[in-house]
Amino acid sequence: MLIVDGHLDLAWNALQWNRDLLLSVYTIRTQERSLKVANPGSGLAMGTVALPEMRQGRIAVSLATLLVRSTGRTAPHIDFSSVAQTYGIAQGQLAYYKALAREGHARIVVDLAGLNRHVTEWEAWDAQPQADAAEAPPLGFVISMESADAIASPDQLGEWWDAGVRVIGPAHYGPGRYAGGTGTELGLSDIGSALLAEMERLGVILDLTHFSDRALGQALARFGGPVLVSHGNCRALVRNQRQFSDEHILAIAVRGGVIGVMLDAAMLREGWIVGQTSNAGVTLAKLINHIDHICQLTGSCRHVGIGSDLDGGYGLEQTVSDLDTIADLQKVGALLAERGYTADDIAGIMHGNWLALLRTAWR
Repeated sequence: MLIVDGHLDLAWNALQWNRDLLLSVYTIRTQERSLKVANPGSGLAMGTVALPEMRQGRIAVSLATLLVRSTGRTAPHIDFSSVAQTYGIAQGQLAYYKALAREGHARIVVDLAGLNRHVTEWEAWDAQPQADAAEAPPLGFVISMESADAIASPDQLGEWWDAGVRVIGPAHYGPGRYAGGTGTELGLSDIGSALLAEMERLGVILDLTHFSDRALGQALARFGGPVLVSHGNCRALVRNQRQFSDEHILAIAVRGGVIGVMLDAAMLREGWIVGQTSNAGVTLAKLINHIDHICQLTGSCRHVGIGSDLDGGYGLEQTVSDLDTIADLQKVGALLAERGYTADDIAGIMHGNWLALLRTAWR
């Protein structure tokens, strides 16, 4: 079955982590073994995402991010001191996606016609009895910005739109230039409100991931365009401010949004401490619990998809224990069937709900 993944940090991994994603996951792990000795707990030599495994797993479309911050924090690979630097890093990440497209490995999808052509090509390939992953069509990337810090000011947004950015999540961890993020109680800044207005004018989809509760409420009240959660789970199952409460989930569903459930074990096991907590017993079944919670709460299977975040700065040590690479997302469909989900519902969760959202937004 084809899959749409709502969140992958591919360019960040390629450029800031120096991973050649044209190589297999297993080759990259081998290359990073010596680096891991000097950087224990970093996720090095334990990655799960590369382009060959994405083709093997039939990840036909993904929301591929531009990820960089400028908030005074000092986390390596992601935080930079000035807006000019964040702008340059994000432009470099965008150039990486364009380089993959130029070489025929990927296709940047920016409109309805392009999306429909891309999906039709993948469906035709997937329908072949012996479809060879090495001969799969180019991977489809919808460019998404995680943290809007790279946007110098709201009136610069048109430049990013013209360059191909179609989804923006203004916040990330901590305080941001545009909004309070995970671990804060800050709301939208003045330029954050202006950014939302410009996003709505241009048709940019709003990613609600990483907003503080206060900023999330403000954003839903002020932004009239399409919304989604690229990667987030249920606070009712794992109490964590990074997760979404039942009230949030219902508000997003009313707006026609889709929530991409994520495989970060820290969002699947309560009280996770990075570098200390084990993922033993954290399996794909726990991910299915979050999918099921959203479906039961909203009374529909139309508001949930996959937003794996499998390359979000961790590896095998901090994801579900019964997954080796991103290709194992194919297991999700069988697990949903075991829970009694119909073939149509499973297809929606695996790809159809994301495609419906994009088609509605771009129509």
